[in-house]
Amino acid sequence: MKQKFDIITSTCVPLPLENVDTDQIIPARFLKATDKKGFGENLFRDWRYNKDGSPKPDFVLNNPLYGGCILVAGKNFGSGSSREHAAWAIAGYGFRVVISSFFADIHKNNELNNFVLPVVVSEQFLASLFASIEENPKMQVVVNLPEQTVTNTATGATEHFEINGYKKHCLMNGLDDIDYLLENKEKIEAWEQQNR
Repeated sequence: MKQKFDIITSTCVPLPLENVDTDQIIPARFLKATDKKGFGENLFRDWRYNKDGSPKPDFVLNNPLYGGCILVAGKNFGSGSSREHAAWAIAGYGFRVVISSFFADIHKNNELNNFVLPVVVSEQFLASLFASIEENPKMQVVVNLPEQTVTNTATGATEHFEINGYKKHCLMNGLDDIDYLLENKEKIEAWEQQNR
């Protein structure tokens, strides 16, 4: 059973860059692994570390001011190749939600399949989030999956977001696709009996 989603209240990590592609999220040299373990350590590897492995102090993940399980990213997040490893790295780092004004479709689905909730907001709402985080890195955002709302607690502004009903059910119940099928095994078998 995976960690269930309900209401997530957290500080945020801001990444106000547009067109962040999957090669920047997880560089191609890390794609040899078939196990999800350890990918979080290499999230944004080339932005996060120097060639000698020392952390780059100006990159947001190395800045102690910012933390939390919500990544706030610029428009067109997860473009480029369809590698699922990018979603593995985001989940492995500990992010449970990514907020952006636009996601590449395949990456958005990969996030959902790896229990990371991609939240699409308007460009205005995204801009106000970045401004609020810059003003106070300790401000929190509330992501309410049952109600499908995201709230900037600094301004009180709330926006509704869309999510596929099946994926919402899976996230709220901690189910992946296999778990869902197993949960409905009796119904599937009954249908097969009736439709022989």
